[in-house]
Amino acid sequence: MADQKAVQALAVMREEVKQELLTDIIPFWRKLRDEEYGGYYGWLSYDLALDKKAEKGCILNSRITWFFANAYTAYKKGLFTDAECKAAGFFGSDLLAEAKHGYQFLKEHCLDRECGGIYWSLNYDGTPLDTTKHTYNQAFCIYALSSYYEASGDEEALALARELFRLIEEKCTDGIGYLEAFTREFAPEVNEKLSENGVLADKTMNTLLHVFEAYTELYRVAGDKEVGERLRWIMDVFADKVYNPAKRRQEVFFDAEYNTILDLHSYGHDIETAWLMDRGVEVLADSEYEEKMSPITQALTSHIYETAFDGNSLANECDRGVVNAHRVWWVQAETVVGFLNGYGKTPGHDEYLKAALAQWAFIKAYVVDARSGSEWFWEVNEDGSPIADRPIVEPWKCPYHNGRMCIEVMRRIS
Repeated sequence: MADQKAVQALAVMREEVKQELLTDIIPFWRKLRDEEYGGYYGWLSYDLALDKKAEKGCILNSRITWFFANAYTAYKKGLFTDAECKAAGFFGSDLLAEAKHGYQFLKEHCLDRECGGIYWSLNYDGTPLDTTKHTYNQAFCIYALSSYYEASGDEEALALARELFRLIEEKCTDGIGYLEAFTREFAPEVNEKLSENGVLADKTMNTLLHVFEAYTELYRVAGDKEVGERLRWIMDVFADKVYNPAKRRQEVFFDAEYNTILDLHSYGHDIETAWLMDRGVEVLADSEYEEKMSPITQALTSHIYETAFDGNSLANECDRGVVNAHRVWWVQAETVVGFLNGYGKTPGHDEYLKAALAQWAFIKAYVVDARSGSEWFWEVNEDGSPIADRPIVEPWKCPYHNGRMCIEVMRRIS
């Protein structure tokens, strides 16, 4: 792709993504705000029926809080203007108000003041429902609190993030990795919540990745030395235990000693990991770890491009040799960022730029749900037709992946 043509194509994508953020994603999630009981409603069916008494996932509310905090920070940094906000039906200051609404729900309801940590889920009225303490969930609350601190300057939020960091390090590690699931009182229990594909995992790539992501954000906004040291430790674990150099992929599910227990290639996690690891290295600013991790992130990106990208979109995963070709909303969003990141790190690879543009075109055409009152489909078939038994909102379906994609695209394209 010629340089001038690439510049023009990127400029068009940036504008389209900005409009998607301002006119679709932000207004949709603002309407999910629960003014009576706090937080955000937890379920909207495929048929767009809102269940105001559905379970409220703490992960969902952490991710929504993170999203609005980052949207407000993007606004403050000039990625979009007051006039553009007004044209979309809100003010820039409304984004901070939404983030504060989410933060108050996390602080007042999701946080267990008696035993410490974040619950798995709440009833619609904010009372505890599933009191499981999962390391993954603690991490996402750190992610949200750190971003909210950046957006608001609220020192209490930073103190809570640091408190959860210490909790993870004191209660959720065994010396070689992060443990997964615990009772309310932090006694270990079976990791059903982050195990899939017929296995029960003692350790997962997914939890390790999102602890890393949360710690990256905490280190970026606060610069705590001990958080930086844990970032280095996590990268060592990824490089030595999780990344499989022979297959140029991550392993996903492990026993307690980090032996893989399933032949699974998670395409979406690999492309997401590539850019999140690069972001962590960038934030840490440690040349030794840049040298160590860059070959891994480049290999992940190139292997996903060669293996899972069909020229328009990314398949979901390959389980024991069988490809799941469904196009999942979060995988498509992470693909845009991952390939854009790959192009930025290795500018000669025009194929990554073309892939990011093509993936965005697929999202526009098939993943964005054009029905009034909706947002993105959870999942579509390879041909783009929607899979009609998947909700639009539920405890995992949130604005974290697609909202972040929009902000990352705008941030990366000047």
